[in-house]
Amino acid sequence: MGTQNNYLVITASGEDKVGLVDRLSSKITESGCNIEESRMAVLGDQFALIMLLSGPWNALTKLEGQIESLGDQLGLAIIHKRTRQRERTQPAVPYVVEAVAMDHPGIVRNLAAFFSKNGINIEELQTGTYPAPHTGTSMFSVAMTVGIRADVHIPTLRGNFLDYCDDLNLDASFEPARV
Repeated sequence: MGTQNNYLVITASGEDKVGLVDRLSSKITESGCNIEESRMAVLGDQFALIMLLSGPWNALTKLEGQIESLGDQLGLAIIHKRTRQRERTQPAVPYVVEAVAMDHPGIVRNLAAFFSKNGINIEELQTGTYPAPHTGTSMFSVAMTVGIRADVHIPTLRGNFLDYCDDLNLDASFEPARV
């Protein structure tokens, strides 16, 4: 059991400072754990991350025992939870969806509703705002990866999605992920 990988998800946030990733990843490595997946960003003046760690149960237990003091040292609020490797009941093909529009409330909610109503899971989501060239109008962009089951007729889904986006005045694309 000691060599079998177990999994731990940690989320952390706090004021952004140079060296946070170095110090956090050092502690993870010193405990005998491995970073399987991670997403990190600076939003405003706040640093945020989510990580999936793997390792033998005793290495994860060691890290869990140090999380609170590590958070205090780094000025981060850290939450951790044991998890397991993801099992897919049905294989899914990843598609990348991108949309751009003048910024207004509800864009993410509308896109999420479309995929939810079609039984499609959003695997990743990233958004941002920027000023439009020449006019300075606030623009909103969203990029997401969705997992499409093999039983879904993709041309019909793509057509329905693009029609939906046209109705919402979103410029959108819907393409297979380049993995």
